[in-house]
Amino acid sequence: MSYLIVALSNAITTAQVLPVADVSTSVNNNTSTVSTLANMLGGLIVVVALIILLAYIVKKLNLVPSQNAIIKTIAMTQVGQKEKLMIVEINQQQYLLGITAQQINLIDKLVSPIAASTDLFAQNLQQAKESHHE
Repeated sequence: MSYLIVALSNAITTAQVLPVADVSTSVNNNTSTVSTLANMLGGLIVVVALIILLAYIVKKLNLVPSQNAIIKTIAMTQVGQKEKLMIVEINQQQYLLGITAQQINLIDKLVSPIAASTDLFAQNLQQAKESHHE
């Protein structure tokens, strides 16, 4: 009990010694702390919103195709604004499809399968570099 009284009296003495300028400085420090926390929270909200937006874009554009799907997209090329040709694989058999805004048509069942080129972008980039240097 006496320890508690000594600690309380020390706290009261310390509080009485503080000048008025220090109290205003502590108030300014509190407002700057709140301002800093608000800035950090705002930045966090922006980053989380950006992550959600990028995830939506990747999902919408199908930039990450699933490897375990039954129907696999082997290749795709735009023919017009809303028309494209696509090669899909179902049960180790490949099909050439014509896709428009209104319908999907089977153009051909491919006899010999086409291997999907994973280095296509890298090859195009290398060719562009070589043609740029010439």
